[in-house]
Amino acid sequence: MPRFLNHSQPDFEAEFSALLSAKREDSPDVDHVVADIIADVRARGDAAVIELTQRFDKVALNADSLRLTSDEVARAAAQVPDHVRDALELAASRIRAYHTRQMPEDAQWTDEAGARLGWRWTPVDAAGLYVPGGLATYPSSVLMNAIPAKVAGVKRLAMVVPTPGGELNPAVLAAAQIAGVDEIYRIGGAQAIAALAYGTDTIAPVDKITGPGNAFVAAAKRRVFGKVGIDMIAGPSEILVIADADNDPDWIALDMLSQAEHDESAQALLITTDAEFGHAVVKAIEARLETLDRRAIAAASWRDFGAVVTVPDLETAAVLSDRIAPEHLELCVADPVALSQRITHAGAIFLGHWTPEAIGDYVGGPNHVLPTARSARFSSGLNVLDFLKRTTLASMTPAALRAIGPSAETLAISESLEAHGLSVRARLDKLNE
Repeated sequence: MPRFLNHSQPDFEAEFSALLSAKREDSPDVDHVVADIIADVRARGDAAVIELTQRFDKVALNADSLRLTSDEVARAAAQVPDHVRDALELAASRIRAYHTRQMPEDAQWTDEAGARLGWRWTPVDAAGLYVPGGLATYPSSVLMNAIPAKVAGVKRLAMVVPTPGGELNPAVLAAAQIAGVDEIYRIGGAQAIAALAYGTDTIAPVDKITGPGNAFVAAAKRRVFGKVGIDMIAGPSEILVIADADNDPDWIALDMLSQAEHDESAQALLITTDAEFGHAVVKAIEARLETLDRRAIAAASWRDFGAVVTVPDLETAAVLSDRIAPEHLELCVADPVALSQRITHAGAIFLGHWTPEAIGDYVGGPNHVLPTARSARFSSGLNVLDFLKRTTLASMTPAALRAIGPSAETLAISESLEAHGLSVRARLDKLNE
């Protein structure tokens, strides 16, 4: 059974803290295995990737077949039904339009000392996108990862996707076509991350790696960070719904199950100002679990990590929400905009009864790659800026150097960095000749 918490209970703080600290992921310790895989790929390149792909995915490859040809991609993508492709095209257009608005502007100005200052934004040269294979195939994630990179101006986007048993996923490849992915390799696991980070004879290295994966992929991303950039280490999915009694309990139940069905470690939480409504939602969830295709997964998530919290008012709900810092936050209340302005920490906020979180997963426009495990307190969802670098610009005129140079020299001397100070002093002395 899910937990029931009431803010008025004497032990509420202890119970709520326990809810926040509950470990929802039992990932095996795979770091030593991943370290060996990465070292092998660095040492032997293609040969290691090919051997590991044969071992884990039961696919026999050679250097020539690591990369999918354009004909293979086209044939697979052509199998996608028209209505699915139309939906992918709509999603792509909305994601592209939203992320285009995120593009920052370059800037330059002259300050009061006469120095010319500014910054400019430039994309990474190459990005790698990891796409899970097997049962967990999400063409929507291809769009969410690839389109911001292309909007940012990334010249080369390489996608890796495992093909267990040699099976290609048509919808994933169609999404890659639509998003403008340049290269697709039929490999996965830690070996794919290593190949993207360090390169092989066949696969050129990239500068940034994004995309979800299993424990091996997550461990590999941690290990290659620094050699390349990464997006984040994502944990199990989560949703928090704040709702008053003026809602359909079944709608809220479905919204919560939309995340519970992802993973047995996913978490669905409800904060409500009406205890009776909370119980109605629980009954609706139990009824839906009788017929849901992924009921075994969703039921385990709901049983082990679900909770209903009753609060006296929405102000309290906002305070608790910020402590949770949820990946997805639905505000199903009379004035969701006003409530949202009281909340600081959330990966994505969905405003009002007519905005289910599932819209955000597919066609809303904002990215669905979001911070989990309370990391929304300090990080953001995937966006165009993840594929851009800001370079600062500075230009001193003689007058500007005369105005601010002596202070730079003073600070250099105070830090016992003689050459720093002398590099400024040499120019000041020239100005004083």
